[in-house]
Amino acid sequence: MIEEGAMPTRLALLAFAIVLSAAGPTLAESYPSRPITMIVPWPAGGPTDTIARIVSERMRLSLGQPIIIENIAGAGGTIGVARVARAAPDGYTLIIGDWNSHVLSGAAYTISYDLLTDFAPVGLLASNPQLLLTKKEIPAKDLKTLIAWLKTNENKVTVGTGGPGSASHVCGLYLQNAIGARFQFVPYRGGAPLMQDLMTGQIDLVCQQASNSLALVRAGQIKAHAVAAGARLAAAPHIPTVDEAGLPGLHVAVWSGLWLPAGASTDVVARLHAAVTDSLADPNVRDRLIDLGLEIATRERQTPEALREFHASEIKKWWPMVKAANIKID
Repeated sequence: MIEEGAMPTRLALLAFAIVLSAAGPTLAESYPSRPITMIVPWPAGGPTDTIARIVSERMRLSLGQPIIIENIAGAGGTIGVARVARAAPDGYTLIIGDWNSHVLSGAAYTISYDLLTDFAPVGLLASNPQLLLTKKEIPAKDLKTLIAWLKTNENKVTVGTGGPGSASHVCGLYLQNAIGARFQFVPYRGGAPLMQDLMTGQIDLVCQQASNSLALVRAGQIKAHAVAAGARLAAAPHIPTVDEAGLPGLHVAVWSGLWLPAGASTDVVARLHAAVTDSLADPNVRDRLIDLGLEIATRERQTPEALREFHASEIKKWWPMVKAANIKID
């Protein structure tokens, strides 16, 4: 026998439970509800770090939460990438990777993760074409005369790189194979000492990202002979492309993108992707990136699906060259 007043009470509790169940998604914690960490697998002040800080600054407005930049450098970017591969796929840890960390490193280093399956792509950001640069003293007025000088001085030419398997190293290998000459490669621990030695004439030639060298070109401290791309840079329209200058097809660019750990929900990916597109559409962000010599990805190429396909195609294109050069770092 049900006591008087018990039935209404039970009905009220049942009704309250139903209301809570229906309101569950609304009452659940919304994403993001706290700061997000963006791992940069390179030292502070480098090209990828600069892009991260410009883009994340605007993403904060769309997400309503700050993005904290954490630089975890070392071993060709593999230390920072491994950290994200092991992170919880909750959307609070993401990585800005580039051609070095997410393509070349996989062919040159022994890694504990799969670059394609252990990460969820968020979006492609920008591309940073390499410039073919020399010290001022090189007696070449354009790319054709530079190639002639390189061939004449074969085996004596010194080419600075960011280390074995780096973008500058692969670009140098690509160049020597294209012209049929051989260089002496000089490895450096970072872009700053490399560019310092180019300015002071300690090395002859460098393939370097536009964002890391345009200021020195503009100041007349080094020479830029060509941009390794199919189109001239908006920030430096006076520099011809390799196609125009006599070495067609030598296209080398350090592109950057954003990834989450694999397993991140589609809602989280979509939320971050929307913040990326907002950032890259912002006039101030665009002006700052373009002034650095960067080519911003078109809206169609910013999608997670487009980044996934492009990433896979880049691995297929570049790994054979790195492996054929026997570049292997354990």
